[in-house]
Amino acid sequence: MRSVRSKVIAAGLVLGVAGAGAWQLLPEEGRGSGTAIRVGTSDVVSSLDPAGAYDAGSWALFSNVYQSLLTIRPGSDTPVPDAASACKFIGQKLTTYQCELRPDVKFSSGRQITAEDVKHSFDRIKAINSDQGPAPLFNTLESVKAEGRVVTFNLSARDATFPFKIATGAASIVDREKYPADALREGVKVDGSGPFTLASYAAGASAGLKPNATYKGQGKPAKASVTVKYFEDSAQLDRAWQDRAVEVAHREMPPAVLAGLNPGLKDTRYQASGGTETRSVVFNVRQGSPAAQPAVRQAVAAVLDRAALAGQVYKGTVTPLYSLVPAGIAAHSTPFFDTYPAPNGATAKKLLKDARISTPVQLSLGVNVRGANLAEADEIKRQLESTGLFQLTVKPVEKWGDFQKGYAAGEFDAYTIGWIADFPDADNFVAPLVGADSSMNNGFSDKAVDALITRTQSFSDRSEAAADFRELQKLIAQQIPMLPIWQKKDYVMSREAVTGAQYLSDGTGVWRLWELNWL
Repeated sequence: MRSVRSKVIAAGLVLGVAGAGAWQLLPEEGRGSGTAIRVGTSDVVSSLDPAGAYDAGSWALFSNVYQSLLTIRPGSDTPVPDAASACKFIGQKLTTYQCELRPDVKFSSGRQITAEDVKHSFDRIKAINSDQGPAPLFNTLESVKAEGRVVTFNLSARDATFPFKIATGAASIVDREKYPADALREGVKVDGSGPFTLASYAAGASAGLKPNATYKGQGKPAKASVTVKYFEDSAQLDRAWQDRAVEVAHREMPPAVLAGLNPGLKDTRYQASGGTETRSVVFNVRQGSPAAQPAVRQAVAAVLDRAALAGQVYKGTVTPLYSLVPAGIAAHSTPFFDTYPAPNGATAKKLLKDARISTPVQLSLGVNVRGANLAEADEIKRQLESTGLFQLTVKPVEKWGDFQKGYAAGEFDAYTIGWIADFPDADNFVAPLVGADSSMNNGFSDKAVDALITRTQSFSDRSEAAADFRELQKLIAQQIPMLPIWQKKDYVMSREAVTGAQYLSDGTGVWRLWELNWL
């Protein structure tokens, strides 16, 4: 497979105050070896059960308390064994995939992980089929067989990306004795086999992680305990950083703070890596919504000014995006720029007039209130209404879970959402977003799109799928179930007394908290 990991790692920058003396600074008196490292984030954990979550905050935690059969090392684009000792396709059809479990892998309780546990973990994702869960990622998975230490996955179609999918948080292995087969597990207990155990958890507030002494896998054994602190918004995370209430900050500091990072900041290191986190407007194409009319979506695309959003709202920390597949990923193209090279109200007016749609078009825009999301929504409203063609009602939603339920139920004509790659392949920016039963829950379905997705998944040499991915992007730019806005780098800030923060994130959504330690 073509190496595309460079888009995730990029040239990571670890900058800060130089000099041996600076390394001896502690974040605050009394903190150091034996004390938990505090990591702050404004991401949210929607569920502690892998069958019920497909979001950055949940998966960041999953990567530390659960294990998958495979994983991807930082700087690599090839899945390698984690809870498995070996995995491979059987035959040349790419429809049967087999893994053998390591003989020494155990849950933190001490119970040996069996192939039945792995089968149970996958079966329940499909059976529960949560609106907020990762089932769309396994659209080709037909059945799972367990025999001894061997797990066999039978696929409904050729899927060269399947090894990547079972290297994600979606494939977290759970204890079949603790997790129901047909319902999400209730409560705040976690039974996994990752580098950490979940010692404490308060929803929306904190997660206490302790090193798991029984862990065996690709990751390093954790050295320090970690306390993850969850903040409601970027401003609160920034205040916690300024007040030295956290030693590491990741997702999302305010744009002005990120834009002001420089090597001269006292006791501050930062890393800017990757560049494939994307953000889009998703349209509700169900019957009854104004956005169900293609001309409405095309008119919005014709007037959206991405450069203004990038400069005014995000202070230059994001880059305008003109395709579902971001720049830096193999098969990236720019179909939205090709069709709508510059914001043009006249083009939008003609599109609506030709479709006999009266103006102003009334649209509701759902937005989860975190980071710069609300400022972004206000700028989109300003841009659209300045043409006289639209009247936008911004609907802010405070809680992430409520926002997910809202867009899944079709409560908005459109909503804004971010996307972080689960694995380094263009498929992950297409299949879960616009394929059959997509995780966007916007009512979009197209046979030509689904056929192309199936075809792209059939190539073991991923470079051979490039032409089909470009055709896919053209189809999306014509129908516009989603309208890409921007892509951005991944920023991690840390105090100098903490080591390993440069390895915490590579832009894929995996949190390598086990890399953190006190100097």
